Amino acid sequence: MSQKLRVGITIGLHQVDETLWNNGIKQNGVFLAETLRHCPNVESVVLVNTTGVPITDALPWDQTRWPVVSFDDAKDKLDVLIELGGQTDPARTEYLKARGTRLVSYCCGFEYIHAAEAMLFGKNMWDGNLFVNLRYDALWFIPQVAGNTQSYLEVMRRLPGQVVPFVWSPVFLEARSQSFPDGGQYRPRQGPRRLTVMEPNINIVKFCLYPILIAELVYRERPADIELLQVANTLPLAQTNRDFIALMNHLDIVRAGKALFTGRHDTPTFLATNTDVVLSHQLENPLNYFYLEVCWQGYPLVHNATLCDDLGYYYAGNDAGAGARRLNEVIDHHDANAVSYRDRQRALIQRYLPDNKDVVSTYSALLENLMKAPVR
Repeated sequence: MSQKLRVGITIGLHQVDETLWNNGIKQNGVFLAETLRHCPNVESVVLVNTTGVPITDALPWDQTRWPVVSFDDAKDKLDVLIELGGQTDPARTEYLKARGTRLVSYCCGFEYIHAAEAMLFGKNMWDGNLFVNLRYDALWFIPQVAGNTQSYLEVMRRLPGQVVPFVWSPVFLEARSQSFPDGGQYRPRQGPRRLTVMEPNINIVKFCLYPILIAELVYRERPADIELLQVANTLPLAQTNRDFIALMNHLDIVRAGKALFTGRHDTPTFLATNTDVVLSHQLENPLNYFYLEVCWQGYPLVHNATLCDDLGYYYAGNDAGAGARRLNEVIDHHDANAVSYRDRQRALIQRYLPDNKDVVSTYSALLENLMKAPVR
């Protein structure tokens, strides 16, 4: 292809200094931008803010490397707009289509699950004003959401989709960790282990209960080896949810005062200052940034994420006993192999990096095929 493409990726800023650690969507946009910068058929990539929040130097990334512009400033300078973190409304869609811009929906959320929960539990997700855009030229799904969301959106948007490579970079993790000893990387520590659970607990996709049960089984067997179980993002549950409180009070690790239920923390800080082992569990979320952040820094991750089962200490399904066996393995053997473990994790994670040749060539081909097809 002779044409060099000007690509925009949408984000939706809510604050001028919005943190990168409240969810993965901003990081996703930046990592995709970094990937596309390596594509030989791409001339430029900008992040396009779809909200009215002003763009200032307060944003937590290098805007010379990953420039951010408003939609109005970008709309006449794009060959492709990838809708990732902010939706393109009907008027903007019509404008882009009139000038021949290709519009891609980059699906990186569990839209089926969000929609189902909204309808079942009265979350009022759309407030009666649902807009289903039928003008996309392509639907791209990252692998971990394809299983539950791809078919749902294909039907609603009347267009077949494609699964595309997941991308991640340690650039923000390392920047946030540079002030910590050893760059925030895991180092062996004498004494009983501090266990950490950092699931967001906003739905059952990433919920803390099974990791707590894993910790409970190990604590029953060897209480002297557990210093503390720290469960982030649970403060409201532990303060006001009577069912959660009742259930927790049946556990030995809670009754012994060895469990701490806390609020929100950014991952790099909590790893570097509070953590020896991370326990995790997922349903329909078999790959995400959190797993890669933990493993890149060399922390033992006990998890059941099937798309990265070669990372960390994997257990299958919902088997708390298997998770407990992996946690015992970590306690008994991890520190003797901590450096080789970290190096192996980083070698495996290379497959997700923005400069990985296979990743770059796949996105180059996706863009080439996109431009060959007629505009919808």
